[in-house]
Amino acid sequence: MKANIVYMTAGSKDEARTIGKALVEGKLAACVNIIEPMHSIYMWEGELQEDTEVVLIAKTTEGRVQELIDTVRSLHSYDCPCVLAVPVRTGNQAFLDWIRESVDY
Repeated sequence: MKANIVYMTAGSKDEARTIGKALVEGKLAACVNIIEPMHSIYMWEGELQEDTEVVLIAKTTEGRVQELIDTVRSLHSYDCPCVLAVPVRTGNQAFLDWIRESVDY
């Protein structure tokens, strides 16, 4: 089993909570951390943007990443939500086992 960390952003704490709960309740993530506020500076449709956003970090397995992404896209208010999966090379084996046990894969 390969674990993944999935980094995401949301436009509000309420949206982040909705997404986080759906991922954990759907057994697509073992845990979702919500961190706020975050100040983002980016280009969108040719214009410089600055916004306050909320960060979500989900712990999941590689086998659940695509369904997690699809779920986030279906719940998210953005046209192009930030959802990036990063493979975990190593870590506390007991924690990695908990991730595996917590998600259906």
